[in-house]
Amino acid sequence: MISKNQFKYIRQLEQKKYRRREGLFVAEGTKVVGDLLQRYQPKAIYAMSEFILAHPNLSQMDCEITEVTSDELQRLSFQQHPQQVLALFPIPDHSYSRSTINDQLTIALDGVQDPGNLGTIIRIADWFGIDTIYCSEDTVDAWNPKVVQATMGSIARVNIIYMNLLEMLDALPSSFPVYGTLLDGENIYQQPLSENGLIIMGNEGNGISEAVRQRTNHRLFIPSYHQGDTAESLNVAIATAITCSEFRRRG
Repeated sequence: MISKNQFKYIRQLEQKKYRRREGLFVAEGTKVVGDLLQRYQPKAIYAMSEFILAHPNLSQMDCEITEVTSDELQRLSFQQHPQQVLALFPIPDHSYSRSTINDQLTIALDGVQDPGNLGTIIRIADWFGIDTIYCSEDTVDAWNPKVVQATMGSIARVNIIYMNLLEMLDALPSSFPVYGTLLDGENIYQQPLSENGLIIMGNEGNGISEAVRQRTNHRLFIPSYHQGDTAESLNVAIATAITCSEFRRRG
């Protein structure tokens, strides 16, 4: 049985200020929660009997476990069609490391605003073996329930770090490869690409900000192959997938 206080507490976590205050985010569904349970210790689990029976190891976890009915889960859920379980997890405290960025291919997001786009980009990074995404401070919160759901569990395997991108870029050696996807860039299929480096993807409407653009040393463009009128640009998540695929194809 869910109390009114529990219901109110969970619903408040839809808002960023409450997530930050409590240090918790909401995950839903057997896939997303199942993947997160492999890496993180939850604070609380609200699950139907089917999920609890299918995961006997839950009893060994040091967290609150509440069995709920389908109707109760529907009331708790941020989804239109909830699937068996909702859980509260601590927001991971991932920190910036110069050694990590030096040795790997990573992504930086400059002002990405749409939760669905961010969730899909996290899923793309997971698919292409990119372990870390750096987000500007004005990028949508990765722990928004819509973002978490859109990752389809990949948020369990990708480190998300919010920071001042300008300060990070200014601290990098001038020779470090910083790739920006820009409309005035060079054809990505004709440019040399390194195994390590930073790929910067910009805001859905405005692209990469001017200040960040000035700090890129490799400008890339995904060409259109349509003759005549065509779309103005690609969706940022699709552009991220194409860019990551080309980097990995060369690797």
